[in-house]
Amino acid sequence: MLRRIIAGTAVAGALTLGVAGVAGAATTPSSGTNSGTSTANPSAKVCARVGKIEARVQKVEAKVNARIPKAEAREAKLRSENHTKLADRIAARITKVQNRESKVNARLSAVEAKCGTTSTGGSAS
Repeated sequence: MLRRIIAGTAVAGALTLGVAGVAGAATTPSSGTNSGTSTANPSAKVCARVGKIEARVQKVEAKVNARIPKAEAREAKLRSENHTKLADRIAARITKVQNRESKVNARLSAVEAKCGTTSTGGSAS
């Protein structure tokens, strides 16, 4: 069970870095100037990838959301058996995964807003 949570955390971390790369690419200026206007619109290449990234995020998010109740049940069982240290560690992992998931969603929505795409995974032509 813990391996699944760790795997979910690793996948969420990989997605965080992947979306951070997209967000970083969207915010880096394309020219050598420091003007704020060049960072307003991400490149077409970045916007074209938003749908694919969103689909990947949703796929992983569904898997993580299926595993979280199992981890919470395990935590509750451990607490009822007075294994508080292990239960606290599981609770910390659950919190970490949920926080990472919200960060990924925030980054994805920021890139979608800059690209003018919706959260349905559609791509601009």
